[in-house]
Amino acid sequence: MRALVYHGPGRVSWDTVPDPVVEEPTDAVVRVGTTTVCGSDLHILGGRLPQVRPGTVLGHEAVGEVVETGHEVHSVRPGDQVIVSAVSACGRCEFCRDGHYGQCHGGGGWLLGHLIDGAQAEYVRVPFADHSLHRLPAGLAGDDAVLFSEVLPTAYEVGVRNGRVRPGDTVVVVGAGPVGLAAVRTARLHAPGRVIAVDLSPARLAAAARLGADSAELPGRLIADLAEGPGADVAIEAAGDPESFVLCTRVVRQGGHIANIGTHGVPAMLHLEALWRKNLTISTGQVDTFSTPALLDFATSGRLHVSDLVTHGFPLDRVEEAYEAFARGSETGALKTVLRGGRG
Repeated sequence: MRALVYHGPGRVSWDTVPDPVVEEPTDAVVRVGTTTVCGSDLHILGGRLPQVRPGTVLGHEAVGEVVETGHEVHSVRPGDQVIVSAVSACGRCEFCRDGHYGQCHGGGGWLLGHLIDGAQAEYVRVPFADHSLHRLPAGLAGDDAVLFSEVLPTAYEVGVRNGRVRPGDTVVVVGAGPVGLAAVRTARLHAPGRVIAVDLSPARLAAAARLGADSAELPGRLIADLAEGPGADVAIEAAGDPESFVLCTRVVRQGGHIANIGTHGVPAMLHLEALWRKNLTISTGQVDTFSTPALLDFATSGRLHVSDLVTHGFPLDRVEEAYEAFARGSETGALKTVLRGGRG
């Protein structure tokens, strides 16, 4: 098959590699119909995740068709259309039993495109298929469905739920990339009073306004007013930038919540000399994808609209172009960028 292979920092190529096969009785092999480029892929390419070995096929989000299953797989069978979770869950360890699949101690966690070959390929092997595949609901297109692999659960679990968004809250989302915009959209599920998106890119601010932000602002007067006034109930950091995190600590009210989603490659300053009195809750986390079934229900019932998060699409064999467009998102306007295979 053909796949995007990582060869070390700054180097990938579209190569011919062996087809994946069932290696464990709990595995499934999926023909990839739709996959994506993610910010984590850019971190890998930039050398920020050294545990990814050269020779690894990248990608951890996909929708496709099951073509083979191990004999201990019971929830899906060949021919089923499925969403591949970015997180693989053994389903047996104490963390999985508590829904913390990202912390799986039974051999799962973030595997695809990280510790094993991933989904930017014609086929992908999915470990622990019973707990790591979701049947594709009727009527949900692949471009929309692939958002449920990671970006929507990340925004909802690590941002909205960890931030404890409640009805009437003022929510500030710092960083209007794909995950930040998904946080704007999924925060609406909890009926906040106001959602404010903050970014430096005019194109991304315009996207935030389209996707439901009540205000989409540069970090200027409105944010200063919040910092000097009542403050935000919840600040969601979705940029992975030290200055963005500091901005969250400025705008949040006393007793408020800061939910950090962004992946930080360098230290961020925690100004405890200014914060120790504020009675803040600061949360971090890796996505678990426990919310995927609920989010799918919200989508199929019409409570969650996701189609306008995808802005760019490429054939799978033009994945290197997709990386370029996504990496230059502030210039190209690319938000979630999908890759489409021949079937799935």
